[in-house]
Amino acid sequence: MAISISTDNDVQEKVSEEENALPTIPIFYLTLALIGGLIMFGTYRWYQQNYSFTVGLDYFEPEFQIYWMNLMWAQLAVIAIVGAVSVPWLWFTRDKDILSLPAKVELGRYYLIFAVMAMSSVLTLVTLGLFTEADAAWHQVTIRDTDFTPTHIALFYFAIPLMAVGNVLAFIWVHTRLPDYSNRISTPLAVMVAGPILIMPNLGLNEWGHTFFYAEELFAAPIHWGFVTLGWAFFAIGGFILQCLNRVRVLTTLVAEEVIEVPESEAA
Repeated sequence: MAISISTDNDVQEKVSEEENALPTIPIFYLTLALIGGLIMFGTYRWYQQNYSFTVGLDYFEPEFQIYWMNLMWAQLAVIAIVGAVSVPWLWFTRDKDILSLPAKVELGRYYLIFAVMAMSSVLTLVTLGLFTEADAAWHQVTIRDTDFTPTHIALFYFAIPLMAVGNVLAFIWVHTRLPDYSNRISTPLAVMVAGPILIMPNLGLNEWGHTFFYAEELFAAPIHWGFVTLGWAFFAIGGFILQCLNRVRVLTTLVAEEVIEVPESEAA
């Protein structure tokens, strides 16, 4: 039976290879997160398909309270708890000496940002397709709304609050984990984060209008003008990406210089 013995040189070479390795993206975990998000949204859409027209037409019916209002309060409570716990956790676990962060570690965090953006773009398209378009179709079919509707509970009280909390957590993470933002605020990212928050007054106006005096569902209608703020805020992500790419250009140069350095063991 052959026995392999690791020498000090082997251990040193392995450590050296790990130190010189380029940053990687956690594809596996991000894929799991994406699949989880798709399953969550898909399940919600299935629930809408099966219970909107049977028990979701009238807010004042007892069945609506059971199947929809309980769901709304539960999801809002969960989102609020996640935000209340995550914000202090991100702050207290921040890097205390952020300016001494190695270039490779910082570059890896930018890779993670780009990967999360890609995953979020897919979930955003799913939200627009499954919830926003469904809400437009709902208004055109049912004409008049009651105080709450299945499509609004999914869009206004689930998807948008989830987006708002996620953006706030991302804002805190960026400004506590990246040296480039340790002493300044990213204006484009701040605009993007503010988008879902700024449209919340228009959510109330939209509910009130559709309930009492506005029957037609046209996206160009005055009652929907406030929602344009969210679309404009999304455009700010381009400025944040440019900021990230500018820093990545510097970091890739630094990392390349570190990688091409010849280890002392090889030079001997």
